[in-house]
This record gives sequence, C-alpha cells and structure tokens, in this order.
Amino acid sequence: MLARFSLLLFFMPLFLFSQVKSFNDLIEKELQKKVIKHKSEINFIKSQSFYLKQNWDSTLIYSMKQLSSNTNKEIADYCHFFRGTSFLEKKLYKETKKEMMQISNQFVFFPQARIFLAGASLELREFENARLYYENTLKLPQILQQTYSLSKIYEGLGTTYIFLKNYDKAEEYLVKNLKIKEKEGNKTSIFDAYNGLANLYYEQYKDEQAIPYFEKAYSLSKQIKKFGIKSIASQNMSVVEENKGNFKKALDFRKESIRWKDSLNNQNKIWAVADFEKKFAVAQKQKQIKVLEIENQLKNSQRNWLFFSAIGLLMLLTAGIYLYAQKVKNTKIILLQKNKLDELNATKDQLFSIVSHDLRSSVNALKTSNIKLSATLETKNYDELNQLIIQNSGIANSAYTLLDNLLHWALLQTKQLYFKKESVHLFSIVQQIEYGYKPLLSDKTIAFENLVSKNSFIFVDLDSLKIVLRNLLDNAIKFSNENGKISFYTLENIPDFCQLVLEDTGLGMDKNTIEAILKDDELLAKKSDSETIGTGLGMQLCKQMIKKNGGTIQIKSELHKGTKIMLTFPKTEQNG
Repeated sequence: MLARFSLLLFFMPLFLFSQVKSFNDLIEKELQKKVIKHKSEINFIKSQSFYLKQNWDSTLIYSMKQLSSNTNKEIADYCHFFRGTSFLEKKLYKETKKEMMQISNQFVFFPQARIFLAGASLELREFENARLYYENTLKLPQILQQTYSLSKIYEGLGTTYIFLKNYDKAEEYLVKNLKIKEKEGNKTSIFDAYNGLANLYYEQYKDEQAIPYFEKAYSLSKQIKKFGIKSIASQNMSVVEENKGNFKKALDFRKESIRWKDSLNNQNKIWAVADFEKKFAVAQKQKQIKVLEIENQLKNSQRNWLFFSAIGLLMLLTAGIYLYAQKVKNTKIILLQKNKLDELNATKDQLFSIVSHDLRSSVNALKTSNIKLSATLETKNYDELNQLIIQNSGIANSAYTLLDNLLHWALLQTKQLYFKKESVHLFSIVQQIEYGYKPLLSDKTIAFENLVSKNSFIFVDLDSLKIVLRNLLDNAIKFSNENGKISFYTLENIPDFCQLVLEDTGLGMDKNTIEAILKDDELLAKKSDSETIGTGLGMQLCKQMIKKNGGTIQIKSELHKGTKIMLTFPKTEQNG
C-alpha cells in the first residue's frame, strides 16, 4: 500500500452538469418548434435565445418576466427549466432545486430536469435525496432510449455512493457509466469516466486498481485538445508519483501541469486582447470619420469665404492685398499639414504592412504546425506531439506580445497612456518578470540569474517598467541558444541613478544593427534573423517608455558573444 501525503487535488467532482452534444441538439430542435408556436410571447423567445447562447443572467431576467405574465403550463415548464439550468451553471444549487421542483412530469425534458435536481442535491451534500432522485429517474420508461441521460444517472449514482461509503454500489454504476462512454467514443467523456473509477479505488487505498486508470486517463489526455484536461491528468499523475515516493517523476508531472495551465491562460489572453484591439480599431475609425466631417465643414466655409473675398477685392484694393496675404499664409499652413499627414500615413502604412506580415507569419506557422499536429495524432507519436504543442504555445506567445506592444504603442502615439511614477522595488519586479517567463526559459534550458540589489528602489511608472523588462527579456530568450544564460544585475556608478543591466550569452549584434535599433527617427527596426517573428516595435516602445520615465538605454554587443543592455533610472529617496 502506498503512503499518502495528501488526497488528489482533482477528486471526483460532485456533479458534472455540462450537457452533451446530442441533448443540446435535441433541445435546440424542440425550442425552434416552440418559438414558432408561441411567436407572440416575446419574453419567452428572448429567454430561449439567451439560454442557447449560455448567457445565464439574461436568461434569468427574461424567463422571470415571462413567468410573471404567463398562464400557459408548457411555457412555464420551459421557463423553470431555463432558470434551473442557469442557477446550476452559476452554482446556486438551492435556487436550482426550487425551479426544477416546479416542472410537471408532462414536460418533454422532465428526465433531464430530475437529473439536474439530483445533481444540485449532490452539490448541497444531500446525499440521500440525490440517491432517491437518481434512482427514481432511472425508473422512467424513456430513460433507456436516452443514453446521454442514462450515463449521467450512472455517473451521479456512482458519485453519490462514494460519499455514502457504499463503494461496491459506486463501482457498479461507475463501470456501467464507463461502458456507455466507451461505446459513444467521446474521448473527453471517457477521460472523466477513467478519473471517476481511479478516484474510487484510490479513496479505498486500492492502488493496484486505481493507478492503471490514472495512467489510462493521462494517455488519453494526450489525444484531447483541451489544456484544462491535460493539466488535470498531469496533476493527478504528479500526486500518484509523490505518494509512491518517486519525487523526480512527480516534479516532472507537476511542471507539465503548470505548463498546460499557462497555455490555457495565454490562449484566453490572446482572445481578450484581440477583442480589445477590434473595439479600439472601431473607435479610431469613428474618430477619423468625425474629423473628416469637421474638415468638410471647414472646406465649405473656406469656399464661401473666398467667394466673398473676391467681391471685396473688386471693391477695395487694400483689402484685396490683405486677403491675398492671408491666403498665402493659409496655403503654407495647409502645405505643412499635408506634409505631416503624408508622413503619418506613410508611418501608418509601414506599421500595418509589417504587423500584417508578421501576424500572417504567426498564423501560417500555427496552421502548418496544426497540420503536423493532426498527422502526429494519427501516428500517436506523443513526444513529437508534445513538441508541436510547445511550439504552438511559443507562436501564440509571440503573436500576443506583438498585439500587446501594438496596443501600447498606439496609446503612446495618441497620448492616451497614463503614467504614474512611484517608488518601485527593482528586485521584486525582476523576480515577477522571471516568473512569467519560466516556461520559455525552461523550454530552451536557459539559466536565469536575478542579481539585482535588494536595496535598489527607483522612481518610475510601474506598468511601463514591466512592459520594458518583459520585451527585453523576451528578446533575450528569443535570440539565445539552448543552455544559455541570462542575468539581471545593478551597478551604482552614477549618483542619484540606478543602472540595471540585462546580459545574455545569445547571438549578439553587429555595430550597424545596434545603431539602427537606437535611432530615434526610425519607427521599425528590421532583424537579421529571418526566422524570428517580430517587427522591432517592442524595442521602439521600450525606448519611448524609458524616456518617459526619465531614463536612458545603452547596448553593448558582439556577434556570437552575447548582448549587454544597460538601463538607467532615477533613484528614490529610499536608496539613500
């Protein structure tokens, strides 16, 4: 028997209420019929629409409005079902029970309502009630033709009997659940079933039966394109190996779990930034339209003014000379404005051209990698599969960094970025930045040293400092070979200033590249490494933010001998 240090973090969930595709399709078809039948019931139509979109708050609002004015029992059953499901998804289990109890047994989805009722009781630790609801639902005649509902009942009864300490009954129902899931062939459902049986045996200290199921679940997770499931499988294996005393394997699985969690977070961040960028672009377009309208009004005014000026020129020569002089003056102003506008348009075109090219490169790389990923899934080459997933994560990180830099660059150019200087503990900030890049450092086996003095406090804007350090560290990792080294340390050579040095052992740069990067009159700097995705926008952003914080930047580098970047920032009074 294995010694246990702790129970598994991902023990059997109390109730899995995510609906399977077959049930979703069925209820959507039924709702289409009811919408046509009750087309005059606006609140019912809105509530079912929000229900299908899984907008639970709006579903609750419009279903309640419908119930307040409705006398039709069929519509009432649907509204109570909508509300019960919404409360269940929002983890408000007492409210779920109240709504599901009001549904009549003539309701077409009455079995599913009883399953949800049982699940809510289980979440509330009302185990006997949950058992009765599940077993009574199992007796309904239509259940045997609904394998998706039958599977939910078996899964729920298995879980319930675990908490009632009736492990034989729990095993009976969980085995039945697994057989249905295997017949359906849904890998995510089979993964859940494996985990259920594994945790049942593990709870009874039957490790020889539990561990094979954990291992099956872990192997199956390699074939599922869900980072959350991969993270759970790795975490379970980590705890199993830890309880065996295999601490090295446990650590490897723990790291893998963390990497999957980071991949999931990065994916969410990329979509969030893309949505924000879309809104930002729309807002900018609206501003441009407004400016054009004002310009058109000004042009119309100018034409009228010139017409009356011509009449005045005939009447009075002196007034004509004055108006002519004013016209020359205005022409010069317009010419200067035109030249400036042409420069801005050229900059904009250059930026969009390069950013579009690099985003397309990222997407194309991701597309190519996904093709390889699909091929690798068929061959079941898990090592290559893992490498491809890590590669996809790196491409996503690069695209996210590009979009983040583009957003901040745009905010800087339009003077919308807010700077608030404060006293910052430099060692802690470098430590935070290191933590965010640990997966990338680990992937290339790069050693990282934080040798920053713990007594160093600088007076800067915290958010912009983090942007600068993230960009510089990202570049250092990108241009470093495997088994390289990156160091952060401070120098106290200049009174009233703190000098922060980032040093790496990477590819390095020649003199011409350094001069091009440090030029202030170029928006973008091209990289000699054609395989590296980037626009140089990050370095330009860094320079502007360093300048806004009253700092300076210097670069010392030689090809194939690494790079040393020196940043100088004002100290705070805490430094003494």
